[in-house]
Amino acid sequence: MKQINKLKLALLIFIIVDIILLVYFLLKKPVSRLLEKDIQGYVSSNIKTATLYDENFKEVSTIARGKKIKVNDKKITDENNDSYYKIVSEKGKYLIKEDNFTTDEDKMVKEDKVYVRTYLTVYKDSTSSKILGTLNKGDEIKITGYDKLLDDGSVHKYKIEYEGKEGFIYAKYVTLTKEEALKNYDEENTYQLHANCGDAYKIGTAKNLDFYPVIKPKFEDNVMPAEVRALYLNSTVLSKIDDYIDIAKKANINAFVVDIKDDTAIGYESEVMKEYSPKSYEAAINSFDKYKAAIEKLKNNGFYVIGRITVFKDALFVSDNPDSALMDTSTNKPYLHNGSYWPSGFNRLVWEYNVELAKEAVTKIGFNEIQFDYVRFPDGTYSSEEDGTMDLRNIYNEEKAQAIQKFLMYATDEIHSVGAYVSADVFGESAHNYVTGYGQYWPAISNVVDVISPMPYPDHFNKYEYGFDEPVWTIPYKLLLEWGEYVVNRQKSIPTPAIVRSWIQAYDAIKAPKIPYDSVKISSQITALYENGLTGGFMTWNGNSSLSKYEEIIDGLKKEYLDEENI
Repeated sequence: MKQINKLKLALLIFIIVDIILLVYFLLKKPVSRLLEKDIQGYVSSNIKTATLYDENFKEVSTIARGKKIKVNDKKITDENNDSYYKIVSEKGKYLIKEDNFTTDEDKMVKEDKVYVRTYLTVYKDSTSSKILGTLNKGDEIKITGYDKLLDDGSVHKYKIEYEGKEGFIYAKYVTLTKEEALKNYDEENTYQLHANCGDAYKIGTAKNLDFYPVIKPKFEDNVMPAEVRALYLNSTVLSKIDDYIDIAKKANINAFVVDIKDDTAIGYESEVMKEYSPKSYEAAINSFDKYKAAIEKLKNNGFYVIGRITVFKDALFVSDNPDSALMDTSTNKPYLHNGSYWPSGFNRLVWEYNVELAKEAVTKIGFNEIQFDYVRFPDGTYSSEEDGTMDLRNIYNEEKAQAIQKFLMYATDEIHSVGAYVSADVFGESAHNYVTGYGQYWPAISNVVDVISPMPYPDHFNKYEYGFDEPVWTIPYKLLLEWGEYVVNRQKSIPTPAIVRSWIQAYDAIKAPKIPYDSVKISSQITALYENGLTGGFMTWNGNSSLSKYEEIIDGLKKEYLDEENI
């Protein structure tokens, strides 16, 4: 009986304590607050951030779209009848507008239409490089969704409606208003500087190109040397890879350029080629495993490895895809230009093939960088274009230089997505202040890619270029010192230029007087480049990848060219 009374007493005390705590809580907190609740949701906006306000409705900060937040469900109204939620946070007291909060993840992105700021590629899906079509500056786009939000609240890719189909575009190329989309970057300075540049053949101008700043990435797990010193290897010499490694170590070389595809010389058995160009697959010089083993050996020995792909010169692809080629209207067959067949630079299947091949080479072979060569139309074809003998297959009504820049924008986006860098080879002529007849305009290319690689081979210049009174390939230092000044000026004309890493002539001159290019000639080329501040490095062009020539020029390669004045 006593035990029961003790239990009753304990229960009574417990009830009394609960009542006291409840009364205390009610006195501390209004009844209205007890009826409120917290809601978990997301920041929503039609731009990448939303504004945060203090308790006096003054703007105090921003918060990234898509961020998870918890708010109190009681709305607060300002003098303009705008409604706000109070954010439940230990970091401070903030308000957020009702319009910028949602519990539905699909409604975090509020824009329903955007406008093209820079011509862009439309993708068939959000994960591959498959091309659906193209859009031009000022075009209006209907937004139907998106793939993901980035940490800063930016959309990565929008899902859009395109000609009755579903497509995807990179969001970084659009704006919210048509007026903003139609503006040219830095109209009075950068844009106007280039708008005045045309080309000698009246084929195109620079005014239709894009010079908007492009952020160049740095991949933490793929570090590009500040000065790349590379030997070139064609795909027939990989069985001797140990010999090239030995030379490289003696010559102070830290990188290799290795062919993936050079017209009909195919580096390895590529699965991408099976889909796009079976004849290329069948022509492979190396098996996939042998090729990959050679690249892995280079990387295991500490070398930075660049994969070279010739883009718009590809006879095997043309054989498999004749409709992609530049056409001879007199025969209705692919146009034969100087013994080669060229896919059209306007053809999106060609773009897709080369980029898919590049991504495969990065993800399955392990390349640090992809270098595009022949990223141009054929040179010397003006008369054939003028008289209608050559059909360029220009289905999008683009200028040549537009197509080349568009391709490189597309390629760079896709290759960056798998963590590799992009470089583009250009003729030495492109350093001059005009749009070339084959579609290369230095500033438009340099502004997009990570590395621009000119090919100022001395024996490719006119005999008395720049007014020299002796054959310029006999005086490579003077020649490249003069030429380099043009490059410096082109680089200064854009907001985000690429690194300049030049090819140098590593073969004996092919024009009379046919002088040998020994270590002295190698050194004189590099010295001239570096004295102009073009210190991104150099690559040796020797089409045969001759071991004996590389041995011969070791003294010119191994010198240290960087000093305090040109670092």
